[in-house]
Amino acid sequence: MAYGKNKKLSKGKKGQKKKQLDPFVRKNWYDIKAPVYLNTASRRAGRTPVTKTTGQRIETDGLIGRVAEFNLADLATKNEDTYKKIKLVVEDISGRNCLSDFHGLSLTRDKINHLIRKRHSLIDVKTDVRTNDGYVVRLFLVLFTRDAKDQVKVFSYAQSAQIKKIRKKVTGIIQNIVGSGSLKNLVQHLVSDKIETDVKAAVTSIFPCDPVHIHKVKLVKKPKLDVTKLLEIHEGGPADAVDGGVQIEENEESKNLLAK
Repeated sequence: MAYGKNKKLSKGKKGQKKKQLDPFVRKNWYDIKAPVYLNTASRRAGRTPVTKTTGQRIETDGLIGRVAEFNLADLATKNEDTYKKIKLVVEDISGRNCLSDFHGLSLTRDKINHLIRKRHSLIDVKTDVRTNDGYVVRLFLVLFTRDAKDQVKVFSYAQSAQIKKIRKKVTGIIQNIVGSGSLKNLVQHLVSDKIETDVKAAVTSIFPCDPVHIHKVKLVKKPKLDVTKLLEIHEGGPADAVDGGVQIEENEESKNLLAK
């Protein structure tokens, strides 16, 4: 068969796809700034990408409300608990910086699994508290009974009446501590384990409990954004400039790939 007489052979292949660009070519990077009250060594907690402004779609709109999760030991210099995870939510944008605030706390999966033990009672307490600056926070606290001094019995189970008393006592302590302070005070208590220490001492008279952990904190309701208060919790930190974080360097090869 002659090549020129078959029209289909002379045409190119149908359905050829266009060469796709790297999606990160169309993105800008923003720094996530952690609040000052976390006592961070570097104010920059991390970086997040967002698609550049195109038409009526503004890039900063895609950042506000974004939630980022970090290990508390990486943020707080005075905390060495590697099993605590903290969530920060982006509240406002200042230049190329995302100003964040507390959004929640949880324990790592391996830590929760490590806490479970046989022959002991597990007491779970859940309570909603309103801070004095208008935030409604839900705290989940777990207690495990422990062996009393000079105990001979193998089992350390608490009676149902004792469990009710413990739940009532723990709820009252959380309401007093959290309700009398602001969200900033609550985060400081969570970092320093103040609530767990107070609970452990208070319930000893009913039934000794150890360990005691706040395994989850959720922000149920928050007041309207006050930009002045947000700026207050982001001022006075170490080196507010580029914040000594790890700089991402681009070599010549990566720059050429992006140019293509």
